[in-house]
Amino acid sequence: MRGVLPLDDLGHPLELTGPARRVVSLVPSLTETLALARPEAVVGATDWCTHPPDLDVRRVRGTKNPDLAAIRALRPDVVVANREENRELDVRRLRAAGIAVWVTEIADLPGALGSLGRLFAALGWPRPEWLAEAREVWSAPATLPAVSAAIAVWRDPWMVVGGGTFAGDLLHRLGPVNAYADAPRYPHVDVAEIEQVAQLVVLPDEPYAFDPDDGPEAFAVPTALVSGRALTWYGPSLTTARRELTDALLRAMPEG
Repeated sequence: MRGVLPLDDLGHPLELTGPARRVVSLVPSLTETLALARPEAVVGATDWCTHPPDLDVRRVRGTKNPDLAAIRALRPDVVVANREENRELDVRRLRAAGIAVWVTEIADLPGALGSLGRLFAALGWPRPEWLAEAREVWSAPATLPAVSAAIAVWRDPWMVVGGGTFAGDLLHRLGPVNAYADAPRYPHVDVAEIEQVAQLVVLPDEPYAFDPDDGPEAFAVPTALVSGRALTWYGPSLTTARRELTDALLRAMPEG
């Protein structure tokens, strides 16, 4: 009798005849996760998949406009996607073409670790040791002051991280309080509003590439430039992200 099929984060079953040998990833953090575990099995990734740095696979355009013909030509056992990063239309079209797709949905750290564990099980791959390490690293209590902070992810127009987001959850676990935790996921705001509600503005280098000359000059309140990979990626970077983010935020913390 056939066993119970694994279900992705949206409840869609995945049926494989054995461990996945050909995987296409449409999410940068998932690409890194899979490529570090079994580099020979990852055969395709988006143009935005920058890790591991030596990743040498067929590129299938972006997360929002993947080249479906190129993906089909790669004959993957499974395509890995994310509900927020990728379009439902593309997932439906791939499935209609007979290609298995596993969709993740991640809004916080526990959800990320659980989702990745289920993904490895569904692929028939061993669970990587870093998952347990990341869980232990992030189980420690917050060490930074509970200042009000806003995470900007775009400018012109300005957009910040709202509630129900992975980045907002990581920030909270470090100590600072997301000033927009009760807002929609990515609200449009203006600088004056941010300065009214936030004691600190966090500026990651992705998706908008904030840098010392582009972002901090807009605000009268302190700003912290941080790694977008550390703040928004759910994968092996979680083992080092806590220390990296803590150091960057601590340097920028307002006094008092």
